[in-house]
Amino acid sequence: MVGVTDTKDDATAVTHASDDYDLQDESETPEYGTTIPTEIGEEVAEEKGEDEKTSKKQLERVLSDNFFYDYADIYSKPFITPDSEIPEDLLTFLYSFGYDCTRRVNIQLVDEQTIVFVAGNMVLLMDIKTKEQRHIRSSSGGGIGTVMVHPSGNYFAVGEKGINPNIIIYEYPSLRPYRILRGGTKEAYAFVDFNSSGNLLASIGGHPDYMLTIWNWKQEKTVLRSKAFSQDVYRVTFSPENDEQLTTSGSGHIRFWKMVETFTGLKLQGELGRFGKTALTDIDGYVELPDGKVVSGSEWGNMLLWDGGLIKVEICRRDGKPCHQGPINQFVLDEGELITVGTDGCVRVWDFETIDTAESVDEDSLIEMEPMNELNVGRTVNLQFMVKFKDSNFIWCAQDASGRIWKLDLSFSNITQDPECLFSFHSGAIQGMGLSPLTYLMATTALDRTVRIYDFVQNKTMAIVKYSQGGTALVWAPLALYRKGNMIAVGFEDGVIRILEIYNPKGLAHIAGRTEVGEVEIRLKQALKPHTAAVTAIAYEYSGEMLATGSKDHTVFFFLTGYKYAPVGFIRVPGPVVSLEWSPPTHETTALLIFCENGYVVQTALPELQELDTTLTFEIPLPKKYFRFKSIRSTIERNAEIMQRQKIKEQKEKEKQERLKEKKRMAEENPELATEEEEEEEEEEEEEPLPMIYLPLEPNAILCGFYSNPGQFWLSVAGYDCGYLYHCEFSEVARGSHEDDPIEMEEPFAFLAVEDAAENPIRQMVFNSEGNLLFCGMENGAVRVYPLSFNDYDLKSMQIFWSLSVHDNDNGHIKQICISYDDQFLVTCGADGNIFAFSILPQEDIVELIRGREARVPSPRRDLATDKIADDIDDPNAYSLENAKKKAEMDQIMKLAEEKKAKKRHELHDLQDEFRELQIKNAELPEHVQLKKEDFELDRQIRQDVERQIADRIELVYKEMAWEQEKYRIGLQKLQARFRNAVEFDSIVVHCFESDHKVSTYRVTALSEKYHQLRNDMLRKSLIQADERSKDNLYKESKSAGIDKDVAERQDLEVDLLKGSQHAQSKMNVGMRQADRLQNLMNKAEKAKKKIDQRKKEWKDLYMSRPDDNYEDPNDVAAIKEAQENMGDFKLKTAADYTVPEHLRINAEKKRNQLIRLEELIHEFKVEMSRKVVNLRDTKLDIIEQITRLTEQLRSIQMKLDASQHLPIPIIPSLYPDEMPEKLFQIDQEKLLEFREEESSIKKRKKMSEQLSDFGKSSETANASEASSVQHFERNATKSPVTEMIEPSQLEAEIQIIEEKTNLYLQTAVLNKINDLIKNFDAELRVTCHQKCKLDIAMKMADLRHVTLFEEVLLLKEFEKSEDILQERVNQRITERLETQIKSEECLQQLENKKRDVAKQQDKEKALHATFLMSLGENNKHADFLTKVFKKKIKRRRKSETKISAESDEESDEESDEESGYSDEDESGSDEGVDDSACPETCDPALFENTLQLREKRLDIEEALAEEKKAVELLKKEYDVIAKKVKVIEGTVKSAKKDLEVLQREKQQKLNELYVVVPLKLHQVEYIVNGDMPSDLVLGLVFTNPALTMLQKRIKELQVEKDEQRELYKQARQKHVQLLRDKGGMEAEIAELDEVCYQEMIRKFGRVVDLEALQTLSVNMTLQELKEKIDVNDAQFQRRIRRKDEKIAELQTELTDLTRQYTCRLDQMNMMSMEKWKIETRLNNQQKKMGSDLQKQKANLEEKQDLIQLVERQAKEINKLKDDISLLTRKGGHILPPSQPPLPQEGWGFFEKSLCF
Repeated sequence: MVGVTDTKDDATAVTHASDDYDLQDESETPEYGTTIPTEIGEEVAEEKGEDEKTSKKQLERVLSDNFFYDYADIYSKPFITPDSEIPEDLLTFLYSFGYDCTRRVNIQLVDEQTIVFVAGNMVLLMDIKTKEQRHIRSSSGGGIGTVMVHPSGNYFAVGEKGINPNIIIYEYPSLRPYRILRGGTKEAYAFVDFNSSGNLLASIGGHPDYMLTIWNWKQEKTVLRSKAFSQDVYRVTFSPENDEQLTTSGSGHIRFWKMVETFTGLKLQGELGRFGKTALTDIDGYVELPDGKVVSGSEWGNMLLWDGGLIKVEICRRDGKPCHQGPINQFVLDEGELITVGTDGCVRVWDFETIDTAESVDEDSLIEMEPMNELNVGRTVNLQFMVKFKDSNFIWCAQDASGRIWKLDLSFSNITQDPECLFSFHSGAIQGMGLSPLTYLMATTALDRTVRIYDFVQNKTMAIVKYSQGGTALVWAPLALYRKGNMIAVGFEDGVIRILEIYNPKGLAHIAGRTEVGEVEIRLKQALKPHTAAVTAIAYEYSGEMLATGSKDHTVFFFLTGYKYAPVGFIRVPGPVVSLEWSPPTHETTALLIFCENGYVVQTALPELQELDTTLTFEIPLPKKYFRFKSIRSTIERNAEIMQRQKIKEQKEKEKQERLKEKKRMAEENPELATEEEEEEEEEEEEEPLPMIYLPLEPNAILCGFYSNPGQFWLSVAGYDCGYLYHCEFSEVARGSHEDDPIEMEEPFAFLAVEDAAENPIRQMVFNSEGNLLFCGMENGAVRVYPLSFNDYDLKSMQIFWSLSVHDNDNGHIKQICISYDDQFLVTCGADGNIFAFSILPQEDIVELIRGREARVPSPRRDLATDKIADDIDDPNAYSLENAKKKAEMDQIMKLAEEKKAKKRHELHDLQDEFRELQIKNAELPEHVQLKKEDFELDRQIRQDVERQIADRIELVYKEMAWEQEKYRIGLQKLQARFRNAVEFDSIVVHCFESDHKVSTYRVTALSEKYHQLRNDMLRKSLIQADERSKDNLYKESKSAGIDKDVAERQDLEVDLLKGSQHAQSKMNVGMRQADRLQNLMNKAEKAKKKIDQRKKEWKDLYMSRPDDNYEDPNDVAAIKEAQENMGDFKLKTAADYTVPEHLRINAEKKRNQLIRLEELIHEFKVEMSRKVVNLRDTKLDIIEQITRLTEQLRSIQMKLDASQHLPIPIIPSLYPDEMPEKLFQIDQEKLLEFREEESSIKKRKKMSEQLSDFGKSSETANASEASSVQHFERNATKSPVTEMIEPSQLEAEIQIIEEKTNLYLQTAVLNKINDLIKNFDAELRVTCHQKCKLDIAMKMADLRHVTLFEEVLLLKEFEKSEDILQERVNQRITERLETQIKSEECLQQLENKKRDVAKQQDKEKALHATFLMSLGENNKHADFLTKVFKKKIKRRRKSETKISAESDEESDEESDEESGYSDEDESGSDEGVDDSACPETCDPALFENTLQLREKRLDIEEALAEEKKAVELLKKEYDVIAKKVKVIEGTVKSAKKDLEVLQREKQQKLNELYVVVPLKLHQVEYIVNGDMPSDLVLGLVFTNPALTMLQKRIKELQVEKDEQRELYKQARQKHVQLLRDKGGMEAEIAELDEVCYQEMIRKFGRVVDLEALQTLSVNMTLQELKEKIDVNDAQFQRRIRRKDEKIAELQTELTDLTRQYTCRLDQMNMMSMEKWKIETRLNNQQKKMGSDLQKQKANLEEKQDLIQLVERQAKEINKLKDDISLLTRKGGHILPPSQPPLPQEGWGFFEKSLCF
């Protein structure tokens, strides 16, 4: 046995043979290779090792087939605090009673009897028959992500979770680690899959990288990597037919992968599926079909068929029903059948061929089909995944998300077995768990509505019972209450508490008459509903007398236990209850500790039954103490930071003191250094601000807690405050239950930091019976064990711990921890649905420990068989105890109220009967004695009140009916919006007045929003295309203009540079005296150069104007193209070889635009005609009004005429109903009242008739009297006319005759006007009717055209995708060709420019050589020497390297020589003898220096020429590459166009198959065969008359054009012959002129010279420069002399000024000397006179002393003046003595000597 350490991991590999590792050459790589290419797009290449970079032939380590790792070195072990001596086997795993059924693909079969699934941090292998388990722990401790079995069944892969997790391949059945795959993802593996052959493995990582990796798993090497997506990826699979194709799916996506071989290696290329118009959906299940298509599911249950990255069809069942009611989780292609597995619990089998060949007519349509077979497993079944038993063709094992594992028979035959449930588990998180206080029984409950009993020693499920709602809490009743330990209390999510009794039913079998019974049965003892929300906590008081339950409804309910649980009452708490904790028996008083989720902790006392009154409500007043948690984590961290900074500060202070001592010692040696360091010490670093105190806005949730001492407790808090245990206590003040004052937040008085719990809080804490072990359940699913001192509830000894990851780290936080009654076993349950049993500190072997141990099921009670089964509460909406009590009280109150109302109604009814009797008696009395109705009114106010009440009730009815009114109003609006608002013109029929002619409008609807949207899209696309075309044109123009501009700018720049190079130096060196002469010479040379340039430009323009040999006139090309397209052998569109011209090609978009335009035209014509008809209707209305007015006028005229002269008055016409259809929709108040009357009741009508009967009689009498009075008035009126007539006079008679004639005329005129109005309207209507008939024909044709266009659009849609793809390909190729051509042109342009640059450099070189020859002059004896010096090749630094060497002067000579880069081409042995270091004595030094300068210029030109030639070569190579690329692109363009033409031909053939209706009359048919019209017109062609006329006319035009072209051809041939003759004559003349030029050059120069160079170099610039250098230097020296003279003059002026100043000072000194002499004289005179006054003498002495000092000062000034004078004298100045009178001998004798100089 040899141990080998793997370099990639800390694990140790143990081999079983000496040849486990082989050495293999790098060329012998396994399939798909081992080297990883670089990334293209999303592909990520695998990193290579260091050895692969440094060696070409690297020997790799290859794992042999019989190599295995040691499991003991791999699996994750518990974490133990170092040096803690906690045993590693503190907990030993026994069995798992749960199943994570909601995890995707969590079931696999390794053989016929063993299933494999993930359970938390383990992979379990369970025998189907014996239910024995074997487990494998994760290697990282971070959990298990996925598991997958190898196709052979000999291996299975486990993808783990954690930091940089591994994929471990285990061998089966030995379970030895076979291979470890590392570095595939960062945090977790979501799915792994083997290919069909099993040699490759694909893995998908989870958040955050989602990395897809292909592995050569046997060699632990990565083949390919790529990021799969940016969201969750659910699975990855290989194609069963092609290992180089994969598929991944997940959140809102599906992706299709291919392994593609490129020039850099093997790549992974992924194509994302595009949903198009289908809604985006998460994809769980899919399957790859043999032809490359993929069928996937959707969230709504339909199947999606993918082809080429697009959805080809969507498949549903008949009548639009989905394939499954919910997502499809799995697809299986098995033996030619497609099997789907759905969340609805159904397995359906579909016809594979029908799905594979499905085609959709429309993009929005669905393909409907029915499954061939179907298996409905169950109503509550949610199938997630199926795996097939290998030895059977039809038996499958299925994972049910409802917590079961099924065995399914999919044979669908007569002997098909029903689905068999192999295993049953809880579904989802375990909500409650409890262990028996007497035996090894365990009870659990979850939201799957079941309560289960287990024997956790013998690993058996004893009983399962199901209820109407999910369980949320469970607790086992204490032995103090039930000695048999046979009662559990279970809380449910609807607020119900069920007391369940557990017993062994075998003893009751003979009583109940049952033959088959289980080991355990569960019986409902009592059901109560104390809460309205889910029960979250249940706790028995230690003596068992009181039961407390907590709920999310913020209440805690108390029950008195016993045979029947009696409700005591409840209290309200500030938040949802998390847990309940009764005070231990050691406390003096019994209290209940209530932990609320929102940060509150409440303590309440045990209820005293004597003091409680629950008659009206169960809410009881109990004294409570409150504690509201206040966050102190930020304070803790701040204090820690302060302490840390204090330590650092103290340490720095200590170091500072040491440094000061050291400096003090050094100060004596070097004081200056000490001073500087002291100044540095004064600078202190600024401290960062302390972290702020942070308090969460929302209180953190309390997870758990327990009592430590009376009034004190520990808390574990989630969120920001996790990572600590907080020790808290209640304040001394107790609060009543009805106090509403806000509770202030309080800080814990102590805390305990929990190691490694900053984001991993403690969720459960349990002590063992001895109190020396604290078991903690963590957020990440780990179990921690803290050894404690005995009864150390203050947790002072909580220092070391033992930790093991058990449940899932991400979603498996521990819900509950329970310890068996004998402290031998520990059971945990988590949110991942797993239940794990452990042995605590086993002192013996596990098998021996369990052997003989078995759960003892409690025996049944004696009266159990006769006891009545308790009533259960199945209705989730049932009343709680409090609500039931309140409802009973309310029902009693309502009952009393109803009784009182009934009594009052009876009294009121009696009073009404008595009043009716009084009315009857009153009616029987005589009329004069009867009381009126008003007399019955006792009070008018009462009547008003009643009327007001009636009005209020009416208003109330209006308010009550407001909703109905609004409802019907909105309904009417919707109907109008649906059927009326969209109608622009309704069907209006306008009739003639005198005939039956009529015309109607079109029923025109407004154009839809879809039409406007399509039209806007069409306009926008047309604008975009126009912009693109304009941009392309501008780009091409700007490109050509830019190139020409660049060339012109470069030419101008070169001209300027040449001018500058030729004239800049000369202009700078030309002196003033020679400027005119040189300027004339330069002007002459410039004129010659300009003339040469002008000639060159003319030649260039001439050559540019010459067309290329392959040049073709664009007009001719266009004409030829048009002729080719429009002349010759015309092909019909039905011909097989017909090619659709590019301008006639049509696509769906263009056809859709035609359809839109046609709809627009149809709408416009219909609207226009309808508007005419409506105008006619309006005209008719006006005419009727005019006729009405004229008729009235006619009646007034006829009143003035005699009756015999009356003409018949025409009847006033009226409108027909169909002329005003809008009146049908006009509803007025009358119609509403009629409808209301029809709907009124019959009784109401009878009452109204009775009430109005009396009124009717009185009204009849009134009407009769009124009628008689009217008749009397009429009779009187008939008697009133005048019986006698007065005869008119003659004048009056004449006036009457005139008026009569006038009225007769007016009568006739009015009647004629009426007839004209009617006839004109009828004529206009008939014209409009005729136009309408023509338009009807056009509309019918338009409708036929619309149908044809629609059929064409449908047909073109089928080709749209393919055409778009091909057109895009053609456009891409054309764009690529255009770009390549532009690059080619640019490269060619650059090449031409470079060639011109080379030519210019060569011209410069020739010009420089000519300049050198001219500088030598004639008969120069040193010509050979200077020529050798000029042509000598020397080593010189390049310009760039010269700069570098100039910057690095400090480097050595050898390094500078190596870096200077001497040119190799300068090595020449022919010039080695030439010494150019010194000028020969007889040679002109100026000429020698000029030669050296010219040589430097020659070398510069040669270097520039070499660089230009090199650039030319590079450009040539680049141009060749581009030219090859252009040829390749041309081929691809032709190929793409050919494919597009084939598609266009196919599309045209399909379009030809469509029928187009063309109505023709017989005279329009000119297709005659043998004199008769054939019966079949298939071979006929349809032309319009203008087109036929144009074709006939075109024949004549073509004949004329043919004659014209022949004449033009004849003239062109003659012109061509003449041009050839002229060309020959010009060539002969050019030859003669060339010979003359040659002879003249030989005669004048003796050889052929470059006249251009001669003209441009007519001035010997070198000689002129040398001469002018002398003149310039002379001028410079003269200027320097002048500047010096000016400076001397300035100094002399300054000297004169100084002399004048000093002379003034001498005058002052002279005056002062005179004063001194006078003073001395006076002093001498005073000394001669001896005074007696001593004081005067003393004063005189002092004055004398002052004068002496003054004299001394003046002497000093005199000496200073002497020094200045001597200084000025040395500078060459001349100072004359000032004119002054002579001084006396006595006073100035000593000063005369000092002035002598």
